[in-house]
Amino acid sequence: MALHLIKLCVGADSLDDLREWVSERAMNAIAAGLEPHTTHTTRMVPKRIEELLDGGSLYWVIKGQVQARQKLLGIETFTDADGIQRCRLILDPRVVETTGQPKRPFQGWRYLPQDDVPRDLDSLGAAAELPADLRRELSELGLL
Repeated sequence: MALHLIKLCVGADSLDDLREWVSERAMNAIAAGLEPHTTHTTRMVPKRIEELLDGGSLYWVIKGQVQARQKLLGIETFTDADGIQRCRLILDPRVVETTGQPKRPFQGWRYLPQDDVPRDLDSLGAAAELPADLRRELSELGLL
């Protein structure tokens, strides 16, 4: 069973902000002749790398709600210019919208077991066409 990560999407006010940032990074990579994946650098290195790379994703919390995910393609460790060990999460450029799930603020990243992940929005069928605010309210009431 896949294991996932969850992290606050600091600096993004909306899902569109995240998508714009990811798209810009992917285009810059393509222009430089690199793969169009995006990366996210963290200080802490996950210890359960094999489980994360077995189909895991990074779930993004935006404005107190889990709203999107990006598939984890790789995890690399490196030492930065200040001699501090860091971790680079290599992410698929595709941002998948998820059903909203409330999440309180926290620091860093956390593991997210498969049983706790929100569903992808496209799995809702017709409910995916509802306005985001209505979907959020229905989700909070346990109706989605």
